[in-house]
Amino acid sequence: MNPVLSAWNTAEEATARDAMLACCGATRWAAGMVALRPILGITQLRDTADQVWSTMGESDWLEAFSCHPRIGERAASHLQAQTAAWSRQEQSRANTAEKSLLTELAGGNRLYEEHFGLTYIVCATGKSAEEMLAILKRRLQARREDELREAAEQQRQILQIRLGKWLTE
Repeated sequence: MNPVLSAWNTAEEATARDAMLACCGATRWAAGMVALRPILGITQLRDTADQVWSTMGESDWLEAFSCHPRIGERAASHLQAQTAAWSRQEQSRANTAEKSLLTELAGGNRLYEEHFGLTYIVCATGKSAEEMLAILKRRLQARREDELREAAEQQRQILQIRLGKWLTE
């Protein structure tokens, strides 16, 4: 068994919950993961994470979204250290973009938030700033209910990537 997962299975509840909150900021999701311990392997962990995420609703999604910095934002003081480090890593291609592109992303983020009332969430790993801006522009055309589901799917992908990072630390 993975040593990180093994230690998590026996950790105190608050410690185990904090580890999950670094992967996804929805407190109900983190509590659900902790309640299902022990998890006996990586495949079970990934499947359990998806199963618990599938039970979340809009308030949980919004809570998770609020734990992300805006795409292209260089500083996000409201994040816990591990989450902030992972966000910087995931957005590394956006963080090296030209200032004019970052300005356009910032404007797109504001427009998105005004239009949908939530933070623009995209699984940024491996995507350039140009790609993320194009996705943002496309998604601005969606209805709010469809966009919420899309953002929740992006969050699911992010939490899966973060679980993998967590297991290797």
